[in-house]
Order: sequence, then C-alpha cells, then structure tokens
Amino acid sequence: FLAVVTVLFMLLVVAYGRRMAYEDWRPSPQLGLLWANTFALILSSVALQWAQFSVRRGRMDGMRVALLAGGAFTVVFLVGQILAWRQLNAMVYFDVTNPAIAFFYLITGLHGLHLLGGMVAWGRTFARVWGDFDVARIRHSVELCTLYWHFLLGVWLVLFGLLFSGNNLDILLKLCGIR
Repeated sequence: FLAVVTVLFMLLVVAYGRRMAYEDWRPSPQLGLLWANTFALILSSVALQWAQFSVRRGRMDGMRVALLAGGAFTVVFLVGQILAWRQLNAMVYFDVTNPAIAFFYLITGLHGLHLLGGMVAWGRTFARVWGDFDVARIRHSVELCTLYWHFLLGVWLVLFGLLFSGNNLDILLKLCGIR
C-alpha cells in the first residue's frame, strides 16, 4: 500500500514540476499557517513513536496518552489544512485557473484524505486499548499506525517543500528531466 501511495505522490510532484514550466504558471501564496500545520504533524508523529515505545515496554497508560496525543495533533493538522483552504479562498484564490492553486488544493486534499484514512485505523486502535485487549495485537496496530504516520510526515515534508518553493524549482525540474 505504501508503495502505491508513494508512486501517487511522486507522480504529483513530477506533474507539478512539468506544469510549472509553462508560462501561465503563477506561484501560489505561501501561507504561514502551513508552518504551524507541519509542526502539528511532526508532533503527531512523535506522539505515535512514543506510543510505540510505550507499548513495546508494556506501559499501557503511556501508550494510551501517546495515542490520544497523536490523534489530537493529527486533528489539529487537518483543521489547520481546512483553515489554509479558507485562507486561500478569502484571498480570492479559489479560482483554479491558476494551475499552482489547483495543485495546492489537489496535493493538500489528497494528503488530507490519506491522513483521514489513517485516522480510521487510529480510531480502531484507540477504541481497543480501553477494553480487554490482546497486547500483541495492539502492539502490531500501534506499530502500523506509527509507520503510516511517519510515512505521511515524510510525504508532507516533501510536499511542503514543493509548495513553498514558488518558482525556484530548478532542482525539481532537473530531477523530472525537464531542464
């Protein structure tokens, strides 16, 4: 699954790089809110790593707190992304005739959908840890959630760099074979 998602986002990066080579490309505004959102996603990933560390050592209370924190920071990230969309909309940037803006919505929307899917798995794991549960099964679920969050954090950091690069994408264009 992660390989397919990697290919999807790699194709988006390549398409972004190819599309920006056209004359009608105007870079999207660089929203400061995305920095705060990125920090929230980093904290979410750190919290899930803490959950994994705790469950491996049999510290169930620590795992529960860390899972809760990981989910809460993810919700903060997702709400922040919605606020970023609203911020663009308020700037009259919802007009997707600017390809950079269209890519912004596409990239952030797809990333958000993948995080929402992860939240379903997180929710199932979180619900299980409050009842009578098999520690080995919970450990596996926590490890999978942690891996997925780290993966989506890595994807986001690449996308974040892409969105904040404006027209200075010479390296990306060279990597995509365009320049």
